Amino acid sequence: MPRRTATMLASTLVLIALLCAGVLFKVPYSEMSPGPTVNTLGDAGGEPVLQISGHKTYPTTGNLNMTTVRVTGADYSMNLVEAVAGWIGHDSVVVPHETLYPDGKTEEQSSQENAEEFSQSQESAKVAALEALNIPVATRVVVATVVKGSPAEGKLHAGDVIKEVDGRQVKEPADVSKLVTKRKPGESVVFTVVPAKDAEAAEKAHKEPVTTEKVSVTTKKAGDNGRAIVGIQAGTDHTFPFTIDIKLADVGGPSAGLMFSLGIVDKLTPGNMTGGKFVAGTGTIDEKGVVGPIGGIQMKTVGARNAGAEYFLTPTENCATAAADVPDGLTLVKVHTIDDAIKAMDGIRKGATANLPKCTTG
Repeated sequence: MPRRTATMLASTLVLIALLCAGVLFKVPYSEMSPGPTVNTLGDAGGEPVLQISGHKTYPTTGNLNMTTVRVTGADYSMNLVEAVAGWIGHDSVVVPHETLYPDGKTEEQSSQENAEEFSQSQESAKVAALEALNIPVATRVVVATVVKGSPAEGKLHAGDVIKEVDGRQVKEPADVSKLVTKRKPGESVVFTVVPAKDAEAAEKAHKEPVTTEKVSVTTKKAGDNGRAIVGIQAGTDHTFPFTIDIKLADVGGPSAGLMFSLGIVDKLTPGNMTGGKFVAGTGTIDEKGVVGPIGGIQMKTVGARNAGAEYFLTPTENCATAAADVPDGLTLVKVHTIDDAIKAMDGIRKGATANLPKCTTG
């Protein structure tokens, strides 16, 4: 066999061996790639994403698309070849497995956590939108969770509205723990609450719950510092003046909050926010309208541009990363609050885009 042929054959065999080894060799990485986008002003699964009743709404046009990221499952074992392809490729990102599934979290646990965050983001998006429109939203302190085996189990229930603790009015979730810890372990604390079922009925009627009852709970010593506890976590809930439903399945996490808020504002105000333009975006939002950072920003900008977006509303803290690799034809607009986003949409609608706050790498 000629030397040249033998060399080529040996090289080919080595290459095949390396590829086989790469396929068989597993690495502790996962992959993120662009997911689908959904127009919050449109339909998904055959029904409107945003459904509002009990208040006048207005026709909308254009797109206010929320964006998503696809990730490999918790049980998926990536091989070396896939990892290298992901590192080289433009439309995906390879990250350490623990970034997506920290502390050995299973896919089921991650999905449950994402579902809870998605539900909370919807609540915050509604509050932020109505507050931006100066529509009052009643806020109340509730029992968010009850620890199994704690003194409160069977006495207090998730959804109970906490009006008072030991006769002192409760205005914020933090008030509950402050008042409970004034007691010594073994002493009783009296909660004045609206039972969850009564609170739910009042919420459906868009009224504030009024029926209360007193519940006495004996405190116990906390394991960390010996303070008194009853075994609940307090949170907030709201009574909306009319019904706002967000219908979107198979989506998790809190990152659609901003776009839900803008969609709600658009539907509740005359005219249309987009001017027929295709705008996408991302960002968490709290009840005060502050927009927070999210993960997978570069995958979301790619997904948005692939869907046809011209403008992308970007949380301030994600701007530098997003600006490092911007898809052609997509303008990144920096937003820190819902008011920033509404102002930016006004400029986009009017075609006055020269002064939009753009994302930069600096």
